[in-house]
Amino acid sequence: MRILVLVVGVCVLLATVVVVAANVVVVRRTDELVTSEASAVRPAQVAIVPGSLVRSDGTLGGVVRQRVDAGVALYRGGRVEKLLMSGDNGRPDYNEPDAMRDAALAAGVAPEDVFTDYAGFDTWHTMRRAHDVFGVTSAVVVTQAPAAARAVDLARAAGVDVQGFVAGDRGRAGREVLARVRGIGQATFRPDVLGGPAIPITGDGRVSWAEVPVR
Repeated sequence: MRILVLVVGVCVLLATVVVVAANVVVVRRTDELVTSEASAVRPAQVAIVPGSLVRSDGTLGGVVRQRVDAGVALYRGGRVEKLLMSGDNGRPDYNEPDAMRDAALAAGVAPEDVFTDYAGFDTWHTMRRAHDVFGVTSAVVVTQAPAAARAVDLARAAGVDVQGFVAGDRGRAGREVLARVRGIGQATFRPDVLGGPAIPITGDGRVSWAEVPVR
C-alpha cells in the first residue's frame, strides 16, 4: 500500500512539474509579442480571428464577439489589411466562420478583405492552415488574454511572424493552463493538419467563402 501511495505521489509530482514548466515556457517566450494596446501593434497582412461558440440562431457568443470586434478595430485602424475568420464547421448545422464573416461585413469591412477558413478545428489547425493554405507570413492573432500566449506560440511554430492582440479577458484561465501543455507538444512536433488548395491572403477573400451571404 505504501508503495502504491509513493508511486501515485511521484506521478502527481511529475505531472505538476510538466504543467508548470509548459506554462512557464509558453508565457516567457511570447510575453514581448502580446499587447492590449492597438497602437503597439505593428502593421501586418492579416488579423487571424480564431472561432469560438456561435449560438444556434447564428449570433456570436460573447468570446468570439470580442475577437471579431477587436479584429475589425485593427482593420479600421490600418494595422491589418485582411481578416481571416477561422473556426469550426465540422457539421452542417454549425458554422463559426460564416457567422464571424457576416459580423465583420455588418461592421463595414470590405467583402474582399474577409477570408474564411472552415477547418480551424483548434488553434494549431488555425495557425498551420493560415501559413500553409492562405500563405500568411505576418499576422496579428486576436484572442482573449488567457489564450494569447498559446496562440502566438503556435503561430510562430507554424512559420508566421506574429503578434498577439488581447481582445478582452473572457475565457477560462484554468482551462488554458492544461491547454498550454498540449500546445507546447504541437509547437514542438508540428503535426500535420487538413490541407487544401492555396487561397492567397493577398487576393480576394470571397474566393474562400463556401456560400455568398444573403443580403
